[in-house]
Amino acid sequence: MITRMDNVGIVFEDLDAGVAFFAGLGMELEGRGPVQGRWAERVVGLDDMALDVAMMRTPDGHGRLELMQFHSPAAVSGGPANPPANALGIRRIMFAVDDIDAAVAGLRERGSELVGEVVQYEDLYKLCYVRGPEGIIVALAEELER
Repeated sequence: MITRMDNVGIVFEDLDAGVAFFAGLGMELEGRGPVQGRWAERVVGLDDMALDVAMMRTPDGHGRLELMQFHSPAAVSGGPANPPANALGIRRIMFAVDDIDAAVAGLRERGSELVGEVVQYEDLYKLCYVRGPEGIIVALAEELER
């Protein structure tokens, strides 16, 4: 059975944009490099595969994202460019932040946009969805002081 989650993979057409987006949220670049070879092709089921990977780590060290840019075969679209929050499949990743307003402002400066708006849920959280590169949705949650 599962012992822990290792990482979540996200494919980008522009790997630098993905790294910049998540670095802007406070994630740290753990490592970056090419991946290719028969072993990798066998794992993912793609022949003649070559890609670049950037591994990002959350500040607490417990969460990681594997950001990928495929050179061959070329990445394919999984649906509309900006799928809505109710589209089938993995739709978002949520991160806890200390200051949601500052996080949103920083992301907006780098070209991201809110999907809806920042809202308060009872006296517990401030929450929002932000759209990043490749149309991904990242949810932010600020726990409120009680």
